[in-house]
Amino acid sequence: MGDWLGRTIELDVTNIAHGGVSVARHDGRVVFVADAIPGERVLARVSSDSKKSFWRAETVEVLEASPHRQPHVWDAAALDRDPVDRAGGAEFGHIELAHQRELKRQVITDSLARMARIERDVTVEVVPGDDDRAGTGWRTRVRLHVDDQGRPGPFAARSHRVIPVTSLPLATAELEASAPLGERFDGYESVDVLNPSTGGVRLIVGNQKPSVITERVGEREFRLADSGFWQVHRGAAATLTEAVQSAIDPELFDPHAANLDLYGGVGLLAAAVADRFGPSTRITSVESDATATDFAAENLSEWLGARAETGRVERWVAALAASAGPSERERLARATVVLDPPRAGAGRDVVEAVARVKPAQVVYVACDPVAFARDTALFADLGYHLGGLRAFDLFPHTHHVEAVGTFTRT
Repeated sequence: MGDWLGRTIELDVTNIAHGGVSVARHDGRVVFVADAIPGERVLARVSSDSKKSFWRAETVEVLEASPHRQPHVWDAAALDRDPVDRAGGAEFGHIELAHQRELKRQVITDSLARMARIERDVTVEVVPGDDDRAGTGWRTRVRLHVDDQGRPGPFAARSHRVIPVTSLPLATAELEASAPLGERFDGYESVDVLNPSTGGVRLIVGNQKPSVITERVGEREFRLADSGFWQVHRGAAATLTEAVQSAIDPELFDPHAANLDLYGGVGLLAAAVADRFGPSTRITSVESDATATDFAAENLSEWLGARAETGRVERWVAALAASAGPSERERLARATVVLDPPRAGAGRDVVEAVARVKPAQVVYVACDPVAFARDTALFADLGYHLGGLRAFDLFPHTHHVEAVGTFTRT
């Protein structure tokens, strides 16, 4: 191992893989190649040859281009830069938007077929307005890292090397105009730039004390810490609100059941459920971050049946399954569970804990198709069938894609 590191090889790119890279082969060995498109022939530099089963490589020249290739939307990540100097965070920026969504569709369907043995097609839906802006201008939150000279910028693709940049095309216009790209931040590790939906831009430099911001979704407002989690895409909160409301089968929903919103954050999806099914809706939001839980309690205060609790989801649900008496178990059996885990997915412990309380339906919001497919297989083994499935392009010019699926007992 190591003999090929840094050498250039000619590759025929065959298909897309999870993680924003394409697949090729060199003398029978799999090569995951960045900045390429399936169907292309490229010249690529080997960046890792330490594994027997696969290598990694970076495209340095396109020999035969895909018809779906376009000039990169971000000069800082373009092919004319050395791979080590390409900014990360826009790994699909060289691909036409419609084809990006086709590749994301393939990753979702291939993951479900391979990991869950489910043949299911899906359309990756567009957030309104994104095509009008060519997939740019959507990020409301950007983290800039700081190098040893105090210069802020994104990390390079697939590394922790800071790349100073002069533009942030995926960010909203207001955020990009206010981002301190040419300033110095000696002694700090990062600078977060936020553009809340209520307007204005604020900076979080290092570990400064959090302050409160307000995000608006339709007619509803949510208070949260500026350092807390909120959806990055300017239209994501509204999109997921509608998607979750539509994913719930109203014939299975009981507003008086022990409904749950797991990984509930500041209450966005719990509010979506209660808004659809009325003021008598009973729902408990569970979130591990105590500050977020406090805001969730405030944001959900108009519903008498809504409450927010702090706890690790797997432990909280396992304790609920172990302690619930007959009447609570009956309410849980009629319940709808909304599950919105981080990118790693819910995982075996959470899926098994949820299945033990035997809810009527589970609405799963996923930001990683492989983790979602893995958890779909776990749910199937525990008697829950994947019914409705939708996907949304909440991260244009990146490989990320959001999915919302509904599971019911078989």
